[in-house]
Amino acid sequence: MALRGGTRFAVRCEDVFPAGCALVPESLGEVEDYDEKTGRRTPAKDKVTGQRVWQVRVMDLDPELGKRSRETTVKISADVQPVPPTGVPFEAVEFDGMTVTPYVANNGRMAYSLRATGMRAPAGVTRDPSLAAA
Repeated sequence: MALRGGTRFAVRCEDVFPAGCALVPESLGEVEDYDEKTGRRTPAKDKVTGQRVWQVRVMDLDPELGKRSRETTVKISADVQPVPPTGVPFEAVEFDGMTVTPYVANNGRMAYSLRATGMRAPAGVTRDPSLAAA
């Protein structure tokens, strides 16, 4: 079986973040593509879905990570900017439609990128009513 570069594999959020994850405050933003010929930046589009791409930094809450880096980025393909589910700093989130794309980094080591189609509060967590207008 041959795999092409950029192959996305479906994964469950609980398999990627078995102890959960939390949003890094103020980290949600739009991904931009840079055109070297014109020097212009434009909103990035997902090569598979054609939707705009947003990214958010999260902290992996797995205690087995020890002193290793806990922060990673998840890119979200959506027509409109996703909204953090509860609006509080370091809120717990879960991702829908997650995929992982393995690749070999410039240093020759195995790496991977994470994508999702949306984010939501974990089961049982509701949005703070005082933040309804946010």
